[in-house]
Amino acid sequence: MAVQAGMIYDVTVIGEIYLDHVFSGFEAWPNPGEEIFTEQYAWELGGGAVTTACALSRLGREVNLIGIVGEDQFSVVEARLASFGVSAANLCRSKGRSGVTVSISTRQDRSFFTYRGVNQNLSRYLTQEKPLLQGASAARHVHLAMPLSAADCSMVVPILKSQGATVSIDVGHHLEWLQNKQNLEVLRQMDFTLPNEKEAVILAGTPTDYLQLCRSLGVHRSLVKMGAAGAVMMVGNEEHRAASPDVKTVDTTGAGDAFDAGFIDAVLSGLPPKQCLEWACVCGALSTRAVGALDALPTRTEAEAVCEENYAA
Repeated sequence: MAVQAGMIYDVTVIGEIYLDHVFSGFEAWPNPGEEIFTEQYAWELGGGAVTTACALSRLGREVNLIGIVGEDQFSVVEARLASFGVSAANLCRSKGRSGVTVSISTRQDRSFFTYRGVNQNLSRYLTQEKPLLQGASAARHVHLAMPLSAADCSMVVPILKSQGATVSIDVGHHLEWLQNKQNLEVLRQMDFTLPNEKEAVILAGTPTDYLQLCRSLGVHRSLVKMGAAGAVMMVGNEEHRAASPDVKTVDTTGAGDAFDAGFIDAVLSGLPPKQCLEWACVCGALSTRAVGALDALPTRTEAEAVCEENYAA
């Protein structure tokens, strides 16, 4: 499959696509043998790639989404993406079952049970489809929402950068990838990296150690998402911090992916580092106002209003 001829995008997002079942509105996990009734339930498209792509589109960006979906749910995925203005034209329709995630979300944090399904074939698909990657590189920026291995990175990233695109990665909480030191080479190839605090700790020990590690690898912009505490970023030798705005949080599912979209959007807009962090924090925070990862994704107008209220000098 090749990306449609003549299409130039602001951002290409590549990653795993899931069907999310989100349970929220309860205070604590049940003990073994107990049953807890939640206040809210939602069925939604999920996965970092979907959330980031939809969030960027909601902000007005032209987005190209690349991933694999099982034949069992392709029409459902296509219709939901279309409601956000994201085309399914460059998704691979595959035999087998689509990926599924059950998200258990409290007001403080969230946990997941995931079945990868056809997503487990994504890396092989990318490395075998060079025309697809060449088309994907016809964007100002390419975001990888997936655990790309060092071996696959050496093949994939040079093609993605071949037409001048910058590249970022958010691996997510893939423990095996995070614990494999060979994957530090993947970070070296990125223009910026987007882990959360827990992921940064696994990679390097502390968020500060992670930022220093990225600096030693030559990553120009490295940051750590700190949830309600905001975010911290190193650009060269300079450290920048931003607090997260106070919003009424309903569900934190996908907040980090919405943050990613905000940060990418801000970088493409040429904002200074601290303003990039502030914009990203606003996009992440506003995404938590409803159950599920997509319904509360902010428009540019909504995000601008919150930025002005919280960060105006």
